[in-house]
Amino acid sequence: MPRETGVKLIASNKKARHDYAILRTYEAGLVLAGTEVKSLRLGRASLVDTFAQEHEGEIMLYGLHIAEYGFGSWTNHTPRRTRKLLLHKVEIVKILNQLRDGSGLTLVPLSLYFKDGWAKIELGVARGLKSYDKRQVMAERDAKKEIAKEMGRRLKGRR
Repeated sequence: MPRETGVKLIASNKKARHDYAILRTYEAGLVLAGTEVKSLRLGRASLVDTFAQEHEGEIMLYGLHIAEYGFGSWTNHTPRRTRKLLLHKVEIVKILNQLRDGSGLTLVPLSLYFKDGWAKIELGVARGLKSYDKRQVMAERDAKKEIAKEMGRRLKGRR
């Protein structure tokens, strides 16, 4: 059987991009059990209420829901178990230094995907947005839409 290539998105955390300003992203591997991989290949995962945190010098992922594999037996996994993230030591130190400096940053999972057959998760070092920041972002997005719409009309000669 040929090796899988490319990127296949499993789940994304749209709410994280709405609630946080993403400053930097990292790609990490996941330590998974066999039935977890099979369930992920079926696209049965959810990033709702998922977060990453440091535990004994490693970064762990909490709250990731991977549904039980339908054809699994007693070897099935628990859906919301804590999973270890695979990062280089240099990246772990860099992330932890950013989180510890007291500037209110957090580590947020953004998307879960397969890359060349390996399960990966995209993590973002992020700062929480206040409600007025969200309103400002929405206003800017609406203004850009209006500008693009007007430019389209002018290019078509309708005004």
